[in-house]
Amino acid sequence: MKRLCAKAALELVPDHGTIGLGGGETISYLCEYIKEAGKAIEAITPSDQTKKVCKQLGITVIDINEAQDVTIAFDGCDEVDQNLNAYKSGGGIHTKEKIIAKMAQEYVLLVDETKVVEKLDCKVPIVLEIVPEAASYVTKEAKKLGAKVKERNEKLLELYFEGISDLKKLDQDLKQITGVIEISLFYQIAAKVVVAGTDGIKIIER
Repeated sequence: MKRLCAKAALELVPDHGTIGLGGGETISYLCEYIKEAGKAIEAITPSDQTKKVCKQLGITVIDINEAQDVTIAFDGCDEVDQNLNAYKSGGGIHTKEKIIAKMAQEYVLLVDETKVVEKLDCKVPIVLEIVPEAASYVTKEAKKLGAKVKERNEKLLELYFEGISDLKKLDQDLKQITGVIEISLFYQIAAKVVVAGTDGIKIIER
Protein backbone atom coordinates (compact mmCIF):
# COMPACT_ATOMS: atom_id res chain seq x y z
CA MET A 1 0.00 0.00 0.00
CA LYS A 2 2.80 2.42 0.89
CA ARG A 3 4.66 1.64 -2.32
CA LEU A 4 1.47 2.20 -4.29
CA CYS A 5 1.05 5.59 -2.66
CA ALA A 6 4.70 6.54 -3.27
CA LYS A 7 4.44 5.51 -6.93
CA ALA A 8 1.41 7.73 -7.39
CA ALA A 9 3.19 10.62 -5.68
CA LEU A 10 6.10 10.32 -8.11
CA GLU A 11 3.86 11.72 -10.84
CA LEU A 12 3.68 14.99 -8.89
CA VAL A 13 7.46 15.32 -8.49
CA PRO A 14 9.03 17.88 -10.87
CA ASP A 15 11.93 16.87 -13.11
CA HIS A 16 14.22 19.37 -11.37
CA GLY A 17 14.18 21.91 -8.56
CA THR A 18 13.77 21.71 -4.79
CA ILE A 19 11.20 19.56 -3.03
CA GLY A 20 10.33 18.92 0.60
CA LEU A 21 10.31 15.40 2.03
CA GLY A 22 8.94 14.40 5.42
CA GLY A 23 9.64 11.19 7.29
CA GLY A 24 8.32 7.64 7.22
CA GLU A 25 8.39 4.55 5.06
CA THR A 26 6.24 5.94 2.24
CA ILE A 27 8.63 8.87 1.83
CA SER A 28 11.56 6.44 1.71
CA TYR A 29 9.86 4.56 -1.13
CA LEU A 30 9.23 7.86 -2.91
CA CYS A 31 12.95 8.62 -2.67
CA GLU A 32 13.71 5.29 -4.35
CA TYR A 33 11.30 6.05 -7.20
CA ILE A 34 12.71 9.56 -7.62
CA LYS A 35 16.18 8.07 -8.03
CA GLU A 36 14.94 5.42 -10.49
CA ALA A 37 13.17 8.09 -12.55
CA GLY A 38 16.38 10.13 -12.78
CA LYS A 39 14.75 13.33 -11.56
CA ALA A 40 17.32 16.08 -10.94
CA ILE A 41 15.87 17.38 -7.70
CA GLU A 42 17.38 18.42 -4.40
CA ALA A 43 15.54 17.92 -1.14
CA ILE A 44 14.97 19.58 2.19
CA THR A 45 13.81 17.40 5.07
CA PRO A 46 13.40 17.54 8.87
CA SER A 47 13.83 13.77 9.12
CA ASP A 48 17.20 12.19 9.93
CA GLN A 49 16.01 8.90 8.46
CA THR A 50 15.01 10.56 5.18
CA LYS A 51 18.38 12.33 5.05
CA LYS A 52 20.06 8.95 5.44
CA VAL A 53 17.96 7.38 2.67
CA CYS A 54 18.67 10.31 0.33
CA LYS A 55 22.39 10.06 1.01
CA GLN A 56 22.37 6.33 0.24
CA LEU A 57 20.54 6.99 -3.03
CA GLY A 58 22.67 9.96 -4.05
CA ILE A 59 19.87 12.52 -3.74
CA THR A 60 21.23 15.92 -2.70
CA VAL A 61 19.88 17.24 0.61
CA ILE A 62 20.30 20.93 1.35
CA ASP A 63 19.74 22.87 4.55
CA ILE A 64 16.26 24.32 4.96
CA ASN A 65 17.76 27.81 5.21
CA GLU A 66 19.43 27.37 1.83
CA ALA A 67 16.19 26.55 0.01
CA GLN A 68 14.80 29.21 -2.29
CA ASP A 69 11.80 28.01 -4.30
CA VAL A 70 10.27 24.79 -2.96
CA THR A 71 7.96 23.47 -5.68
CA ILE A 72 6.19 20.79 -3.68
CA ALA A 73 6.51 19.00 -0.32
CA PHE A 74 5.40 15.48 0.58
CA ASP A 75 4.70 14.07 4.00
CA GLY A 76 2.70 11.48 5.88
CA CYS A 77 0.32 12.03 8.80
CA ASP A 78 -1.44 10.19 11.60
CA GLU A 79 -4.94 11.14 10.48
CA VAL A 80 -6.53 13.42 7.87
CA ASP A 81 -10.13 14.49 7.35
CA GLN A 82 -12.16 15.24 4.23
CA ASN A 83 -11.29 18.96 4.54
CA LEU A 84 -7.57 18.09 4.54
CA ASN A 85 -6.97 18.96 8.18
CA ALA A 86 -4.44 16.58 9.68
CA TYR A 87 -2.73 15.38 12.84
CA LYS A 88 1.04 14.94 12.62
CA SER A 89 1.73 13.88 16.17
CA GLY A 90 3.91 10.79 16.08
CA GLY A 91 7.39 12.02 15.22
CA GLY A 92 7.54 15.18 17.31
CA ILE A 93 9.20 17.14 14.47
CA HIS A 94 6.04 18.92 13.37
CA THR A 95 7.49 22.43 13.72
CA LYS A 96 10.13 21.82 11.06
CA GLU A 97 7.60 19.89 8.98
CA LYS A 98 5.21 22.83 9.10
CA ILE A 99 7.97 25.26 8.11
CA ILE A 100 8.66 23.17 5.01
CA ALA A 101 4.92 22.85 4.30
CA LYS A 102 4.57 26.65 4.38
CA MET A 103 7.64 27.13 2.17
CA ALA A 104 6.28 24.85 -0.53
CA GLN A 105 4.00 26.00 -3.32
CA GLU A 106 2.01 22.82 -2.71
CA TYR A 107 1.90 20.53 0.32
CA VAL A 108 0.78 16.95 -0.30
CA LEU A 109 0.01 14.24 2.27
CA LEU A 110 0.60 10.57 1.45
CA VAL A 111 -1.59 8.09 3.36
CA ASP A 112 -3.37 4.78 3.20
CA GLU A 113 -7.16 4.70 3.41
CA THR A 114 -7.19 3.76 7.12
CA LYS A 115 -5.93 7.24 8.02
CA VAL A 116 -8.71 9.12 6.24
CA VAL A 117 -11.70 10.11 8.39
CA GLU A 118 -14.79 12.23 7.84
CA LYS A 119 -13.83 14.53 10.71
CA LEU A 120 -10.72 14.49 12.90
CA ASP A 121 -11.49 12.53 16.05
CA CYS A 122 -9.67 12.67 19.36
CA LYS A 123 -7.92 9.30 19.29
CA VAL A 124 -4.70 11.03 18.27
CA PRO A 125 -3.29 13.72 20.60
CA ILE A 126 -2.42 17.23 19.48
CA VAL A 127 1.24 17.68 20.37
CA LEU A 128 2.63 21.05 21.38
CA GLU A 129 6.30 21.89 20.98
CA ILE A 130 7.03 24.28 23.82
CA VAL A 131 9.73 26.31 25.49
CA PRO A 132 10.68 23.94 28.37
CA GLU A 133 10.43 26.70 30.99
CA ALA A 134 6.80 27.29 30.00
CA ALA A 135 5.65 23.70 30.61
CA SER A 136 3.65 24.43 33.78
CA TYR A 137 1.97 27.53 32.34
CA VAL A 138 1.16 25.92 28.99
CA THR A 139 -0.30 22.89 30.79
CA LYS A 140 -2.56 25.13 32.88
CA GLU A 141 -3.77 27.08 29.84
CA ALA A 142 -4.34 23.91 27.78
CA LYS A 143 -6.48 22.46 30.56
CA LYS A 144 -8.65 25.59 30.42
CA LEU A 145 -9.38 24.64 26.80
CA GLY A 146 -10.57 21.20 27.91
CA ALA A 147 -7.43 19.17 27.32
CA LYS A 148 -5.99 16.35 29.35
CA VAL A 149 -2.23 16.93 29.24
CA LYS A 150 0.56 14.36 29.18
CA GLU A 151 4.25 15.26 29.07
CA ARG A 152 6.15 13.36 26.39
CA ASN A 153 9.41 15.11 27.20
CA GLU A 154 10.53 18.57 28.29
CA LYS A 155 9.79 20.05 24.86
CA LEU A 156 6.64 18.16 23.88
CA LEU A 157 3.20 18.04 25.51
CA GLU A 158 0.42 15.71 24.33
CA LEU A 159 -3.10 17.11 24.52
CA TYR A 160 -6.10 14.79 24.57
CA PHE A 161 -9.61 16.13 23.98
CA GLU A 162 -12.94 14.35 24.41
CA GLY A 163 -14.38 16.30 21.50
CA ILE A 164 -13.52 19.27 19.29
CA SER A 165 -16.42 21.45 18.22
CA ASP A 166 -14.45 24.20 16.45
CA LEU A 167 -11.15 23.09 14.93
CA LYS A 168 -10.24 26.55 13.62
CA LYS A 169 -10.73 28.20 17.03
CA LEU A 170 -8.76 25.47 18.80
CA ASP A 171 -5.92 25.91 16.32
CA GLN A 172 -5.84 29.64 17.05
CA ASP A 173 -6.24 29.29 20.83
CA LEU A 174 -3.40 26.79 21.20
CA LYS A 175 -1.00 28.84 19.07
CA GLN A 176 -1.73 31.94 21.16
CA ILE A 177 -0.58 30.37 24.43
CA THR A 178 2.71 32.01 25.38
CA GLY A 179 5.47 29.39 25.36
CA VAL A 180 3.98 27.32 22.54
CA ILE A 181 6.33 27.13 19.56
CA GLU A 182 4.07 25.14 17.22
CA ILE A 183 1.32 22.52 17.28
CA SER A 184 0.90 19.22 15.44
CA LEU A 185 -2.56 20.09 14.12
CA PHE A 186 -2.12 21.00 10.46
CA TYR A 187 -5.23 23.10 9.91
CA GLN A 188 -5.93 23.97 6.24
CA ILE A 189 -2.31 23.52 5.15
CA ALA A 190 -2.40 20.52 2.80
CA ALA A 191 -3.42 21.17 -0.81
CA LYS A 192 -4.13 17.52 -1.59
CA VAL A 193 -3.96 14.02 -0.17
CA VAL A 194 -2.87 10.95 -2.12
CA VAL A 195 -4.79 8.00 -0.67
CA ALA A 196 -3.80 4.39 -1.37
CA GLY A 197 -6.56 1.86 -0.82
CA THR A 198 -7.81 -1.57 -1.82
CA ASP A 199 -9.44 0.00 -4.88
CA GLY A 200 -6.29 1.83 -5.96
CA ILE A 201 -5.35 5.51 -5.71
CA LYS A 202 -7.68 8.37 -4.85
CA ILE A 203 -6.67 12.02 -4.66
CA ILE A 204 -8.55 14.44 -2.40
CA GLU A 205 -8.04 18.13 -3.21
CA ARG A 206 -8.96 21.21 -1.22
